[in-house]
Amino acid sequence: MSKLVIPVEIEPLEEGGYLAACDAIQGCHAEGETVAEALENLEDVARILLELRREDGLPFPENLQPLEPGAVIKAQLVVTVAE
Repeated sequence: MSKLVIPVEIEPLEEGGYLAACDAIQGCHAEGETVAEALENLEDVARILLELRREDGLPFPENLQPLEPGAVIKAQLVVTVAE
């Protein structure tokens, strides 16, 4: 199994919830009630799309990076603090 690091953007939706998307993989986007749920759903979508590419004999997008052993993945987190 390959582990890849994919770039992700998350934005709030007007109707509530969040949209997570990876522009590096065509059609890779998912929604969720929370940021965590949107990311979890996006992980499933990305896996399926990449497995379909592999089955069709297509290469993975060039800008996806393999996860090196011991690598640190940097992320940002939004925290709401009561005033």
